[in-house]
Amino acid sequence: MTIPSEISEILFSLTSVFTQPSAQIFLRLAIGWILCPGRHTITNIIQFADPNRIRAHDAYHRFFRGAAWSLQTLFHLWTLFLVKRLRPSGTIWLHADDSVIKKTGRKTAGAKYCRDAVRSTRRNTVYVWGLQIVPLCLRVNPPWGGEPLSIPVNVRVYREGGPSLLDLVEEMIFQLARWLPDRDFRLVVDGAYATLAGRDLPRTHIVSRIRHDAALYAPPPKVKRRRRGRPRKKGERLPKPADMAKTARKWRVVETLERGRSKTRLVYTRIVLWYKVSKDRPLMLVISRDPTGREKDDFFFTTDLDLSPARVVSEYANRWAIEDTFKNLKQYLGAEHPQCWKGDGPRKAIGFACFIYGVVWLWYLRHGYDSKRLETAEWYPDKSTPSFRDAISCLRAYLWRKRFFVTSCSKADMQEFCETLITALSRAA
Repeated sequence: MTIPSEISEILFSLTSVFTQPSAQIFLRLAIGWILCPGRHTITNIIQFADPNRIRAHDAYHRFFRGAAWSLQTLFHLWTLFLVKRLRPSGTIWLHADDSVIKKTGRKTAGAKYCRDAVRSTRRNTVYVWGLQIVPLCLRVNPPWGGEPLSIPVNVRVYREGGPSLLDLVEEMIFQLARWLPDRDFRLVVDGAYATLAGRDLPRTHIVSRIRHDAALYAPPPKVKRRRRGRPRKKGERLPKPADMAKTARKWRVVETLERGRSKTRLVYTRIVLWYKVSKDRPLMLVISRDPTGREKDDFFFTTDLDLSPARVVSEYANRWAIEDTFKNLKQYLGAEHPQCWKGDGPRKAIGFACFIYGVVWLWYLRHGYDSKRLETAEWYPDKSTPSFRDAISCLRAYLWRKRFFVTSCSKADMQEFCETLITALSRAA
């Protein structure tokens, strides 16, 4: 199987994870997954991964449910490769959140009823059957500006009776710290993961949203002279963040960059102790206010006391990139489609989709993006930033050209190309 050099540089660096037979299946599945335009079932992917039927179809199904390769080893090598090329130095910014990968079949390993955050409302909660995944993503600033990218570097599946969602994120942070022993991290999470601030994560600071009614205290006063008894662990009780915002007077005007857009905000900051969450670690509370009064006040915090308030507000807004990652995984890479039920099959298939998502973006950032040739439609003439659909379309076109037009085509080759193209178009819907 001939793979173009620009994509083979990525894939061949990871073949040491597999045995020699599994490595060939890995390479074919990776290319087939990218080229497959319809539902990403294993059977459909095989049509593009192995059109000449070199391997039996059940070998591709066994690759996920029974092959002796480790998803964590794959992510280990992938993380080192990705960080070296996109973030070789400096602090590494991370995103983490959870999402539901809908599945069918009551015997799907690890599946359970999960709350559907998209369809649920305050009055009505909708539950779906599927896998609850928790990815850890690398935040990347693309050269075209706009909203950052959130590329998965690890993923866990939450199972009932097992480690909690917070425990799974903590595990991945400790694992990442072992993989990158000389780097510092900043983890941006939503309010559901705010209590990670109370955990001793290695070389990691947290940026998150805080409850508007959180019980806050001033830091304990410094002891000038030794007295009898235990020193105080917390200072005086402070107003709740919502009450603090009503009485605050010392607001500062700052410029933030939220999802690629510059905005003017009023911010109020104060060093506080969220004793219920982090007894010994002070936090910087950041209250953000819209000067026009159209938006409600937002309440954030960070464990990095040296971080600027504008950066805190900006980075939390940029956390939305991980939501786009979930959408793209499901909509364009069919993370919910592979019909794997047994053993590690469901977990490995989802992890593989996350890996392919990163491969597409890495190739596009290094070889595919051209600011002068961004494809636009007549109803969207002002489009200035590419989407994931643009990236994967560009990579698909590149792979098709390399597959069929590397050399001059004979009549038989042209006939094969036409048949493959017709098949691809017929399955696109």
